[in-house]
Amino acid sequence: MERLPGWTKNILWIDLTRRTWRVWRYDGAMARMFLGGRGFAIKILWDFMRPGADPLGPDNLLVFAVGPLTGLPGPSTGKLVVAAKSPLTGGYGDGNIGSRAALHMKAAGYDAIVVEGASDRPVYIYIEDDKVEFRDADHLWGLDAFTVERRLLREHGRGAGVLTIGPAGEKLVRFATVVSQEGRSGGRPGMGAVMGAKKLKAIVIRGTRTPEVFDEDELRRVAAEALRDIKRSPLYEGWMRQGTMATIQWANANSVLPAYNFREGVFEEADKISGDYMERIKIGQRGCPNCNMVCGNMIRDSEGQVVELDYENVAMLGSNLGLARLEDVAVLNRLADMYGVDTISLGAVLGFLIEAAERKLVELDVSWGEFRRIRELAEDVVNRRGVGNIGAEGVKRAAERLGGSDFAMHVKGLEVSAYDCHAAPAMALAYATSPIGAHHKDAWVIAWEVKYNRFSYDREKVRKVIELQRVRGGLFEAAVACRFPWVEVGLDLSYYPRLLKAVTGVSYTMDDIYTIADRIYALIRMFWVREYGGWSVEYDMPPPRWFKEPLTKGPLKGSRLDRDRFLEMLMAYYEERGWSRRGVPKPETLRSLGLDDAAPLAERYA
Repeated sequence: MERLPGWTKNILWIDLTRRTWRVWRYDGAMARMFLGGRGFAIKILWDFMRPGADPLGPDNLLVFAVGPLTGLPGPSTGKLVVAAKSPLTGGYGDGNIGSRAALHMKAAGYDAIVVEGASDRPVYIYIEDDKVEFRDADHLWGLDAFTVERRLLREHGRGAGVLTIGPAGEKLVRFATVVSQEGRSGGRPGMGAVMGAKKLKAIVIRGTRTPEVFDEDELRRVAAEALRDIKRSPLYEGWMRQGTMATIQWANANSVLPAYNFREGVFEEADKISGDYMERIKIGQRGCPNCNMVCGNMIRDSEGQVVELDYENVAMLGSNLGLARLEDVAVLNRLADMYGVDTISLGAVLGFLIEAAERKLVELDVSWGEFRRIRELAEDVVNRRGVGNIGAEGVKRAAERLGGSDFAMHVKGLEVSAYDCHAAPAMALAYATSPIGAHHKDAWVIAWEVKYNRFSYDREKVRKVIELQRVRGGLFEAAVACRFPWVEVGLDLSYYPRLLKAVTGVSYTMDDIYTIADRIYALIRMFWVREYGGWSVEYDMPPPRWFKEPLTKGPLKGSRLDRDRFLEMLMAYYEERGWSRRGVPKPETLRSLGLDDAAPLAERYA
């Protein structure tokens, strides 16, 4: 086995059905081709998951993966990726989560943990270096994620890493997430529901080893330099005051703040949920491990509890629902984290149900801005009660059952995150081509687009989306590290090849990283093609509302997307990526990326 500093070379494989485990020693080719994190996740799912597996069945594989930078000195390296076949979309699903579990997983000696099968009763898994134990979780089943983590930390020590689910994951809410550290939440395409289906309440990890790196002295020098540059950035002070919450004002000023289920891009009372208002009532900050620019701003909600806020949560649970009191919005945020559901999808589901009630598609006594009624509806969704049971299936399935597909805000079944795209073609393309469905994390192009040209559909926008996907969804999701130092305070990307060289000994160029990213994106798309039995351009289209219903308020009143011009952008995207006009990677593209085993499937569907 070749020496691979930066990787542990071990993947822990756990079978819940048989209650057995083994360690798989993989070869260096996987590390070189896929780097880690999302790259390892899609490679494992492609190679080992049975095609057509039920996302909520025992054949689905749940993958937790770190990367060569995880847990090591450097900017915001305390993250891991969780992935599986999504019960919400039926395709590839993943998310990243900041947690002590990421550091412990690396220190325990594992680049990935794969969970297959399903337990016949609630369990949690305790991992300590080479020790793996299956422990009874009957006493934890039904408890919220915060309570579970507190109990497990009392038993296993305050420093342990804990990944858990709340009651929503147990009840198979299709956008249930994995939760850690009472506010860190990841896996919005339903990774928490996959855990719930496997009767896996939590994973507790303790690692005591020191990860091997190529040049420890150089790593510490580069990391210290990068951390100093973060604090010296002229944007740092503003970031530390408001974090992502500053985006509320910016989004409202630029007509991209979702309001009333994305009918509009402005909200008349945005100042009441803004970063400025948050700053006045802020009581502290909280963040992921290994971070010197923490993003979690804490306030007390209207029920007196401490809540951690950021832009996506506040926009989707605030302006998108017509709620204009930040303390009330914070209550919904806290409930989502405790029950273990994605705040973005919850906001989209609630918005859809309110509009469905408004249109008399469902009997429901709730209106925009009615906090108490919306709070009750949120509780119904996470507990699968009454109409909430329909909402627990996600917006796409709710629309199929109730009607209302024209105002169901999703792509491929994943609810749109908090940027309205009536007048943002590039951001709409980013949503349309995100590898997990309508999510912003892979290509947050909206800030660039506002400065560049709001209304153009040119190829420069297409290339910018792909560039951002290569960096955000490629480098950061595979390395694994947080993108915020680069995105929010302008840390130079050149630090990351330097960090990777110090950790692994490999001299990566950005072109090398882009190739790895293209390989990951192509294989993820082939996973979708395999699970869907083909592909249609319609799967890559934004929600109909943005094409059919123009904005009626704000400086961009009257704006809407042009479907024909958007289709031209989408075809240009396929061409730039070397995919067919159906949206399937061409066989020659796959072979050029070293994905020869996927080429026969592409020949069938391209």
